[in-house]
Amino acid sequence: MSQIPDRQSTSEEEYRNIFEAASDGLIVYDLEMDMVVEANPAACDMHGYTRQEFIGLNPAVFMLPASHILFQEHVRTVEPGEVFEALVIHTHKNGSPFHVEVRRSAINYRGRPCLLSVMRDVSRRIQTEKILSTQVDARMREQAALLAISHTLASTLELQPGLILDQLREIIEYDHAGLFSFEDPNLITLAMRGTGQLEQSASISIHLDTPEILVTLFNKHRPIRIADIWSDDPQAEFLRSLLDDGASILLEGMLSWMWVPLAVKSRIIGGMGVAHAKRNYFTSHHADLALSVANQAAITMINAELYGHAQELAVLEERQRLARNLHDAVNQSLFSAGLIAEVLPRLWDQDQELARQSLEDLRRLTRGAMAEMRALLAELRPSTLTDAELGDLLRLLGNSFTGRTNIPASLTMVGQGVLSAEVQVAIYRICQEALNNIAKHAKASLVEIDLKHEDAAIELSIRDDGKGFDPEQPAASGHYGLSMMRERAEAVGVQFSITSQPGHGTELTLRWVETEKKETL
Repeated sequence: MSQIPDRQSTSEEEYRNIFEAASDGLIVYDLEMDMVVEANPAACDMHGYTRQEFIGLNPAVFMLPASHILFQEHVRTVEPGEVFEALVIHTHKNGSPFHVEVRRSAINYRGRPCLLSVMRDVSRRIQTEKILSTQVDARMREQAALLAISHTLASTLELQPGLILDQLREIIEYDHAGLFSFEDPNLITLAMRGTGQLEQSASISIHLDTPEILVTLFNKHRPIRIADIWSDDPQAEFLRSLLDDGASILLEGMLSWMWVPLAVKSRIIGGMGVAHAKRNYFTSHHADLALSVANQAAITMINAELYGHAQELAVLEERQRLARNLHDAVNQSLFSAGLIAEVLPRLWDQDQELARQSLEDLRRLTRGAMAEMRALLAELRPSTLTDAELGDLLRLLGNSFTGRTNIPASLTMVGQGVLSAEVQVAIYRICQEALNNIAKHAKASLVEIDLKHEDAAIELSIRDDGKGFDPEQPAASGHYGLSMMRERAEAVGVQFSITSQPGHGTELTLRWVETEKKETL
């Protein structure tokens, strides 16, 4: 009679084989005995113990305190059917920690209440995540720094070469650096950073002998990195030949070098050279960052150049305006005065009454020329427009207007006050433009200027008895005086209004009230 196999023994053996072969670590913990009662080879290898050493250990031996506290909390609260998942830190037999992803559940093992832990070593994944997180944080800091650099460089119209190198150092560590401007056929240093001797040294000029050198140096607008500037590498030799004599100070004590061209479209602006005392220091990522700064720096240098041209143009236009005023007003007045003075002796012999009238005309013309000259001198000394009283400036404009046009301009002032520089200059310019418009278009015989100061407010009106106009009608082509005056007033918070109708003259009114400045907490 054949023997019937023990079904229960066969089933237990199958489970044992599965338990032993599992790639995840498996630990059975006896809740009452407070120790490990079973562990598979994967769990033993993971912790660095033999099976004999591992069986009987208290979990506190292979867990960090914080993880053991969490384990004890689970032991106290475990319920059948529940699964507890956590990321904890265990320790190897040699004491080194490692990260474990664990799933625990209550089981009955050989008739006793136990806890089954299924665990996987995720230290490599955690380390990778930390590295990625560090890299992401570094990239975010770099992007924030690039944004700040872009804002800083874009917010200035005047070129500050040292600022460009200082901003570059925010994202790339270097020991020596130079910012060069290309002034065909030379590279000229605008600023240098590094040692005190380097920063205080005279400007360096590097002569580019041939067009081929320029093509090599600007490398299709890509950075050039040299791992060792003292090696036999062709690029290192080219660099040393370029930075000879006085320019070699940039290489003293340095090993690594990176050159970054500055260009806008096809126009070469200059370049940045940075050096480091470590060999092979600059990476391709450094090159990408430096190129981002270089592109912004090139735009800044172009903007500064355009701003300089704009300032030169403004100075030229101002000179031309003053020259026109000299010709239109002072020169004509002096020419007329000269004619009167030339005929006055003969006129006196013929008709003394007419001669006296000519003398009065001569006096008026010379006074007008003097008033016009004072006004022009005020234009040449901008501080006069802010330092003088507004009433004195208006009287100067009125006298100049009368001398130029022979139209009386009276000034009435009530009260006194002090205006901010920008408001005073704006009101002066508006009054100047208004009197010019009257002289050109109004055909007036009288002008009245009234200025009233009251506490922190002023009101200025300019009235003429000229032909007037319809303010609702669009201005004729080329006549922009009113719109320019209105824009100038609005720019400094001055209320601008004008009243006129054909045949009844014109009145321009300016009102300004000082607003209270509240301190911010």
